[in-house]
Amino acid sequence: MAAAVCAMGAGSTGSRLLRGERDCFTALEQRFAEFKGTERALYFGSGYLANLAVLTTFPEAGDRIFSDERNHASLIDGVRLSRAERVVFPHLCPGVVPENAFLVTESVFSVDGDIAPLEEYKKFGAALIVDEAHAVGLYGDRGQGRIAEINAGDGVFVSVNPAGKALGVAGAFVAGPAWAIEYLEQRARPFIFSTAAPPAIAAAIDASLDVIAAEPERRERVRFLARYLRARLAEAGIAVAAGDSPIIPVIIGENARAVAIAARLQEAGFDVRAIRPPTVPAGTARLRISMNVRLSEEILDRFVGNLCAVFS
Repeated sequence: MAAAVCAMGAGSTGSRLLRGERDCFTALEQRFAEFKGTERALYFGSGYLANLAVLTTFPEAGDRIFSDERNHASLIDGVRLSRAERVVFPHLCPGVVPENAFLVTESVFSVDGDIAPLEEYKKFGAALIVDEAHAVGLYGDRGQGRIAEINAGDGVFVSVNPAGKALGVAGAFVAGPAWAIEYLEQRARPFIFSTAAPPAIAAAIDASLDVIAAEPERRERVRFLARYLRARLAEAGIAVAAGDSPIIPVIIGENARAVAIAARLQEAGFDVRAIRPPTVPAGTARLRISMNVRLSEEILDRFVGNLCAVFS
């Protein structure tokens, strides 16, 4: 990225439909589309912009959007800004979704860390829109995400793939059929009227994709650590679900207690944050634990010990 800044400068100067277009963006989008197994991809400056673009461009007046109640705020806001009718369904329980509707979900949920049943969702035949923020780079045989891991690509309309999590950079790609990406380029206001990202971002994401391809042990290690910590917490009597999602919520309940426990853990050297309403439902304040590849079993054992001590 530093080399790209020296070569291309720090800014893009305008929107991509004007002076902000660069060959590096086009090349990166083509590479990402191949990575996801789609015809095309379009890069946005943030995941928030990408979700707003998708949900305010494709659904129109007279359409219906079915949205999980625990979707990320950017999905919620995109649904609210759409002219379509919105149906908010209980978490992971959409009921019957008609074929002529849109179904919007995360694949790995950002706060609960649980996983949407995309295999079931694609059976509805609805236009399935999937946010892969916490899946891309981690799931799939090449890190493509949950859609690829369960071979659900034929049932997904478009996916949103932020590059600020496992890819470690910024922005997001919308991946899907060529006509849909062309439509976004021409109609999505968050794309048309946003200054393009700094060109050096493209070089950084390109390098991230190299790492994902060359070092699969990184994602395997993260998922192993997630299983390890979940098992250790369960053994200690702390209720967590099994699985290998890197996001592990520990429900505390009361807001002040969650903040106090997080502060005690921070004092002990653990970077753990308390998540409170309105981010989560009232009465479910929690610690949001997130795995990363540089942790070790010894660190996780110490964390469980400290957590048990402050719980008592």
